[in-house]
Amino acid sequence: MPQDAFHLGHIARELSLALVGGKINRITQANKDEVTLHIYTKKRSLKLILSTNASFARVLLTEKEKEPAPVAPNFCMLLRKHLLGAEILKIQRYAFERILEITFHCTGDFSECDRVLHAEIMGKYSNLILTENGVIVGALKPSALDGGNSRPILAGVKYVYPTPQEKLSPFDQDALRERFEAFSTLQEGEDGEAWAKFIFENVAGLALPTARELVKRRPRGLALTDFLGLACAETDAAPCVVKTDGAVNDFFAFPVNGGEARDSLVAAADEYYTYKESGRLFAEKKRRLESAARSLEKKLGKKISELSDRLSSAENAEKYRTFGELLTANLYRVERGVAAVEVQNWYEEGCPNVKIPLDVTLSPQKNAQKYFKAYAKAKRAKEIAAPLLAETEKELAYVNGVISSVLLSETEEDLKEIETELIGLGLLRPPKDKVGAKKPPEIPFREFECEDFKILVGRNNLQNDRLLRQAAPNDLWLHTQKYHSSHVLIVTEGRKVPDAVIKRAAELCAHYSEARGGEKIPVDYCERRFVKKPSKAKAGFVVYTDYKTALVEGKI
Repeated sequence: MPQDAFHLGHIARELSLALVGGKINRITQANKDEVTLHIYTKKRSLKLILSTNASFARVLLTEKEKEPAPVAPNFCMLLRKHLLGAEILKIQRYAFERILEITFHCTGDFSECDRVLHAEIMGKYSNLILTENGVIVGALKPSALDGGNSRPILAGVKYVYPTPQEKLSPFDQDALRERFEAFSTLQEGEDGEAWAKFIFENVAGLALPTARELVKRRPRGLALTDFLGLACAETDAAPCVVKTDGAVNDFFAFPVNGGEARDSLVAAADEYYTYKESGRLFAEKKRRLESAARSLEKKLGKKISELSDRLSSAENAEKYRTFGELLTANLYRVERGVAAVEVQNWYEEGCPNVKIPLDVTLSPQKNAQKYFKAYAKAKRAKEIAAPLLAETEKELAYVNGVISSVLLSETEEDLKEIETELIGLGLLRPPKDKVGAKKPPEIPFREFECEDFKILVGRNNLQNDRLLRQAAPNDLWLHTQKYHSSHVLIVTEGRKVPDAVIKRAAELCAHYSEARGGEKIPVDYCERRFVKKPSKAKAGFVVYTDYKTALVEGKI
């Protein structure tokens, strides 16, 4: 549900009650679309998020603060210059439009004035514009007067409201009635969806989900034209969120079927947008990390193919040496300028004749030297390519393990250390360090319990290594056989582990592996003391002995 004018009016009232009189004590900007005002209200500090993202444009109070950009963007610096320390005087919706205006009283060393921050919540046209006395001070997304744009958004230009759509106000009953009679073929009692679409296309400030619910709420016998004005003028809200299997699907300012009540519309909307945006950010980051790992996978695959071709060519090394020695022994029989010579090959049983191709531009001696050089080159290629191929195949197996970790990730936490891993491989550019930034805390392992035993599951290769380092010698370690998987540890504390606990841990190991969802997946397990990490081995790689194998299903 977008923040339409109907809901924005309710949100403006709630924000006004919570924030008027508060002062701006910090301003941050997380990305090119989103600014956060940190407001002290004498009771507590609140965070007001102003987002112009095309899919999630909104103005809301939020509990979850995003990591600010390492270097504050220009618009953030402009807001800090003009709004830090300012007092909020008023928060209101402009007319029945998707524009929320926040008025600040700003005082400086030698002056004081009122400034207005216009939050235009209009999908891909959303913007934040700061004005003083009706003149633009700055904008998050400035635009010049070109390409037929009749509304320049530049510092020093008079602020003009966006051109309204050719829709009617829900409060203009006469115009609504005329529009309905002139253009609508709908009759009383017809399909509610048809009415909702007609309202959405003809009445300003109402999103389609809002129109659908208003059609359902209209009392029997009350004309729709009269009801729209009454509904949009309501001051009391009974907000709710709509969920399906735990997923937040929508929010409304009034009760709907299947909705869960919330204390405020701001809280309901924040719950919806936080859920939707976190899912989007997680999916985008997952795609980015997978793409980076896939690019290295493709590069290593090409390298393996080239090395395999070189090794295949090197298999002719002995043939080149044989041709060189046979030519040297038969120089007296070879005439200059011939394309081939046939001689006996005494290196094979029965001494069969063999035909040796020759370069007609070279002498017989030079042809023999050419074959000896080809032999030496092929031999060197084999000596170099064979170990290089083995090493590249190990790297490819490691990268496939990283890809598996990305695909098995379920939360953004799962991806954080994988990102660090890919930065270490040179596949991603490291983020800029912020001045005075603290080292981020370690991401915890996935943790489960079974019959009073703690089961720890690594999220990625770096965590798998850390899990191994922290384990006691008699803890039980598990890993799928012949599949990439998370390392799993049963913390024994010196106790004997029941079969049921081993089975549960093995199922977790299979679930967090490439074989997820399969049946009869082999999972090896042994005590930690039998697991070794070879010197200079890549993250997550180990060797182990004295193990047993359990067959389990790859689902939990």
